[in-house]
Amino acid sequence: MKNFTIDLHCDLLCYLLKAGSAIDDKELGCSLPYLQEGNVKLQVMAIYSATGANSTAEGAKQSELFSDLIKNENFFLFNGENYKNPENENRVGVIASIENASGFCSEDDTLESGFKNLEAIIEKTQKILYLGITHHTENRFGGGNNSEAGLKEDGKVLIDYIADRKIAIDFSHTSDQLAYGILNYIDQKNYSIPILASHSNYRNIQDKNRNLPDELAKEIIKRKGLIGLNFIRNCVDETNPEKLYEHIQYGLDLGAENAIAYGADFFYCKDHPDKSRFPFFFEGYDDASAFNAINSRIEKDFSSEIMEKISYKNALNFIERIEG
Repeated sequence: MKNFTIDLHCDLLCYLLKAGSAIDDKELGCSLPYLQEGNVKLQVMAIYSATGANSTAEGAKQSELFSDLIKNENFFLFNGENYKNPENENRVGVIASIENASGFCSEDDTLESGFKNLEAIIEKTQKILYLGITHHTENRFGGGNNSEAGLKEDGKVLIDYIADRKIAIDFSHTSDQLAYGILNYIDQKNYSIPILASHSNYRNIQDKNRNLPDELAKEIIKRKGLIGLNFIRNCVDETNPEKLYEHIQYGLDLGAENAIAYGADFFYCKDHPDKSRFPFFFEGYDDASAFNAINSRIEKDFSSEIMEKISYKNALNFIERIEG
C-alpha cells in the first residue's frame, strides 16, 4: 500500500458546533477537501469543551456529530485493518478523542453522572483513542498547561475508571505537575495505560508550556507512546517555519524515532479573540494538504524510513497495540 498520513489531532467537531458550518469549508485546515488532498487515511477528531458552563452539552453534541460523520460516505470508522479495504480507498478514516475531561464531567457534576456521560460518548463514537484530562486551565481533575496544579483526587478516580478501557491518556495540555502526577499514579497502581502527547513539540526548541520538557518527552518515548508534531506557529517558532524540522531532529536526538507522529492541530481560528497570535499557522503549513510537501521534505532531509514512521507507521503501531 502506498504511503499515507495519520494525524493525531484536529478540531473539526468543535467547529461543526457553529451555525452554518460545513465539513468542506476551506476556511478550516482540516476540512474534507484538504484531508483528501493530503492523503490523510486517519484523522483523529477531538471532542473539545472549555471548562465551564455547557461543557458537557458541547461534549455530547460533538459525539453526535462524530456519529453522523461515520455515516457520511466520505468517512469511515478507522481500525487497525479496515483502512486497507478497497471501499475505503478514497475515504478518510476517523477515530474520536476527548480533549478535556470537562467535556463529560463539569465542575458541578457528580463523578457518577460524569462517567455516565463518558459512557454515552463512547457509545456514540464507538471508540475513544485517547483522553486529555485538562485543557489550558485547571479543572476538578488536575492542572492544565497554563496552571501549576497537579493530579487531584478526582483525577485519580478518573484514571482508575479508564485503566482497563484501552484508552490512552494525552499529555498535550497538562501542567508539568499533572503529567508527573499521572505517571506516578499509573506506576503506583501498576496500570498499563498507554500515554501520548497528541499535539506537542519540544520546549528546548520553542519555550512554551504546551511543548514537552526533555524529561517528559523521554518518559513518553520509554513507555512506547507518541509525540505528535504540532503545526501551530507558537508551538513551532514565532517567525521561522523551518524550525518544524528542528523539532523533528530534536525528537530523534532524544530517541523518539518510533514515537514521532503528526498532531497538526488544525482548527478554525478566524474568530479567535487573541489577534496577537495571527497568523496561527505559517503559510504552506496551514491545512492538511501540506502533509504531502512536508513528507517529501522529511524524506529528503532525513530518510524514507523516518518519513514513513512519522507519517503513519508510528501512529499505526500505537493504535494496533491499544487494540491488541
